[in-house]
Amino acid sequence: MNAVANIPAPIAMLAELTYRCPLSCPYCSNPVEMAKKDSELDTEVWADVFTQAAAMGVLQLHLSGGEPASRRDLVALVRAAREAGLYTNLITSAIGLTQRRLAELDAAGLDHIQLSLQGTDADMADRIGGYKGGFDRKMQAAEWIVEAGFPLTLNAVVHRQNLHQLPQAIEMAVTMKARRMEVAIVQFHGWAMLNRDALMPTREQAEEASRIVAEARVRLKGVLVIDYVPADYHSEYPKRCMGGWGTTGLNVTPDGTVLPCHAAQSIPSLEFDNVRDKSLSDIWYQGDAFNAYRGEDWMQEPCKSCDRRKLDFGGCRCQAMAIAGDAAATDPVCVKSPVHAKMAKLAADFSQDDSAELVYRKSP
Repeated sequence: MNAVANIPAPIAMLAELTYRCPLSCPYCSNPVEMAKKDSELDTEVWADVFTQAAAMGVLQLHLSGGEPASRRDLVALVRAAREAGLYTNLITSAIGLTQRRLAELDAAGLDHIQLSLQGTDADMADRIGGYKGGFDRKMQAAEWIVEAGFPLTLNAVVHRQNLHQLPQAIEMAVTMKARRMEVAIVQFHGWAMLNRDALMPTREQAEEASRIVAEARVRLKGVLVIDYVPADYHSEYPKRCMGGWGTTGLNVTPDGTVLPCHAAQSIPSLEFDNVRDKSLSDIWYQGDAFNAYRGEDWMQEPCKSCDRRKLDFGGCRCQAMAIAGDAAATDPVCVKSPVHAKMAKLAADFSQDDSAELVYRKSP
């Protein structure tokens, strides 16, 4: 699938504007070694990247970080995205948002806001986020977001320490008048890999979370849409990571590196291009990293002959690298993987350590 004619255009782009963040969440997907502030793309370069993305066919732009509100030029970046014709979504902790700034973002053309939730009360949220007073500021900002008329999605990353709050988190989303909620059991990349022993849910917790979400989806149909990312380490088949490698979306890091997914830099054999050096189109269609795991030619057995290969494309390449030591291996989540038993044992072992302390994310 290396011919340009056979490669679909991307429909979504994640723009990680900065790795700076007032929170210190121990499950953060940012790399442990993060790009410094002085290497961040400036306003003009980002605006050009947005224009290039739209010309390629990208429809949705997700502004993320770190905390994107840490960028003083956030309003200008939103305006540039709107001028490029992109539907623009802000993924934020809400720290750094005021009523005035929300009004400016609204006037600039921001379409949607996703608000992260670390817990359903101040004790839990502030402890996990490592920011005292963060929960109260988040709740105030949520009111402002809804009052301003923005569609609101609540993002809840759940793990062993806060999974018991999942029912309350779902009810909170309804109370906050969120239109959508994403419940994601922690994915072990970036800082979360350093915290597997503190965050890994038990199998019982993972199964209970699936039951709670399934029941809530039925009960709240027409009221709240719930997206769900189940626990990888306790699953039997992998998810279709990123909709397939280099198939639907791309990530641009604060310094302009372009990635097929947010954790792709954990694969040491890959070299990634930068928007400072090449066009976004060249990187997407011709880049070695993007073509490395497109289609099926790269697959090993059992993926190569599996009837699920067009459903999940072999699963997550970064997870295969982390557990199997080979990015081209079958995702160890899969029961057909020769190292599935190893992953199951890791899940059991990590979920039993109640004395493990959190390693908090550090800002660059």
